[in-house]
Amino acid sequence: MASVLPASKRSMSSDRNTYVGKRFVHVKNPYLDSMDEDILYHLDLGTKTHNLPAMFGDVKKELRLEEAEEDIKDICAGTDRYCMYKTGPVLAISHGMGIPSISIMLHELIKLLHHARCCDVTIIRIGTSGGIGIAPGTVVITDIAVDSFFKPRFEQVILDNIVTRSTELDKELSEELFNCSKEIPNFPTLIGHTMCTYDFYEGQGRLDGALCSFSREKKLDYLKRAYEAGVRNIEMESTVFAAMCGLCGLKAAVVCVTLLDRLDYDQINLPHDVLVEYQQRPQLLISNFIRRRLGLCD
Repeated sequence: MASVLPASKRSMSSDRNTYVGKRFVHVKNPYLDSMDEDILYHLDLGTKTHNLPAMFGDVKKELRLEEAEEDIKDICAGTDRYCMYKTGPVLAISHGMGIPSISIMLHELIKLLHHARCCDVTIIRIGTSGGIGIAPGTVVITDIAVDSFFKPRFEQVILDNIVTRSTELDKELSEELFNCSKEIPNFPTLIGHTMCTYDFYEGQGRLDGALCSFSREKKLDYLKRAYEAGVRNIEMESTVFAAMCGLCGLKAAVVCVTLLDRLDYDQINLPHDVLVEYQQRPQLLISNFIRRRLGLCD
């Protein structure tokens, strides 16, 4: 789940892409302005069919949907690709699994925020992950997303070129989230590197997939080297998320709970009620963070 936290639109200067004293959502595409219509196909939205500034211009925070008082409807109900919900200044959207799925969503979401004239945007990805050397249930706030070589980069193939992009996330936002976590009792949290892989099985060194060409010893050696490099959890979206948000001027964070320690297990075998409680931890943290941002806490 990705959570979008832009502020309300403000007065603009003579340059329609510049807000007075505000950080605008940048789109790095010179062709967009010449398009008569922009169809956000996977979100079932468009610049001609929907009034995007009226629908999304006030978006601020992400809040747990079950806490909303109003009747929430899926804005993307016309497609089976993603789900999107908005309540007050809060926008929450699913992103599926893996780099291809989240990158498609991000392209269209960032364009949506651009067309809606949003500014001062903060976006947070929340989800689950596998831990390395930490207890299951620990919430990891990512400082830097790294690839399978423990490098802070995302390599995007564009035509027949490989383009390398930075994957650093907003340090002040990470610290703010970490401080919010201290206010929640019995809530193990840390800041560390997150490794992003291209698949769940071989790419993460699992021994239980349909294919496995390495030994248990090789797996453990790799994961221990990852830990020594600062990696504390593994998932499949953070590098492209960090890269795209950074390029488009979005303050971004990744918050994932760990469901197992990969040094001990490959398969997730926790009881269902424990998994449910763990999976709610990132939501709880972000809810606390949003309340503070919106001045809803005592």
